Amino acid sequence: MYNNQNIYDNEEFFEGYKKLRENPDNANNIEENPALMSLCPDLMGKTVLDLGCGYGGSCRRFAEMGAQSVVGVDISKKMLEIANTKNLLDNIQYFNMDMTEIDKLDMKFDVVFSSLALHYVEDFKLLLQRIHVSLNEGGQFIFSQEHPLTTAPINGVVWTRDELGEAVHYNLSDYCRSGERKVFWFVDEIKIFHRCISEIVNELIDAGFVIERMLEPFPDEEFVEKYGPHHRKGIHKPNFLLIKAVKKEG
Repeated sequence: MYNNQNIYDNEEFFEGYKKLRENPDNANNIEENPALMSLCPDLMGKTVLDLGCGYGGSCRRFAEMGAQSVVGVDISKKMLEIANTKNLLDNIQYFNMDMTEIDKLDMKFDVVFSSLALHYVEDFKLLLQRIHVSLNEGGQFIFSQEHPLTTAPINGVVWTRDELGEAVHYNLSDYCRSGERKVFWFVDEIKIFHRCISEIVNELIDAGFVIERMLEPFPDEEFVEKYGPHHRKGIHKPNFLLIKAVKKEG
């Protein structure tokens, strides 16, 4: 058994997260998910695995896009209670497990997705090895995570602001110090793991993946006008890093 933190079953955290996701303008909906879906291949007839599937909304979407079968894995029982209630179809299965234990599924997939979950995983190398084994030849691994510029500061994110409260620049520190961070998000002591971009890329290469595409979505003026000026600070620091990688043939 691995020891990745299951913060989503903490009642206080879960309620805070639930309220955040109920806001239609949250960053997941308006920034991260559109970028993730832009990397999505044709899923017709494909077998799909979603790591850190949460409520199962993406699993349902993949099924509706024509996937033959979809498996969702999440460490949180609370998340999967909602998934099994709201987003369960005949060709979707949910498993309550740590994503680093997907070898226990003994299944093969054409596409593996993960949305904003990998920065919670301590043993990134092991996870990539097990994803690689679980993919069919030429299979694709598509994921998003908190941007390493966000996870870097040991004492948490800090912005320098002007007298009007507008973000002037981001205060980057500790970027080259990989490892565990403990941050506040609804509750104290949320455990995440920082890796610089080169570490993420090289671990993917070492695991046998070819990187096809990387995205760092940021707000343009049309986006800022639509969703509000507080998003303008995304010009200084992107919130998310997304990567599409392919299992090498042979």
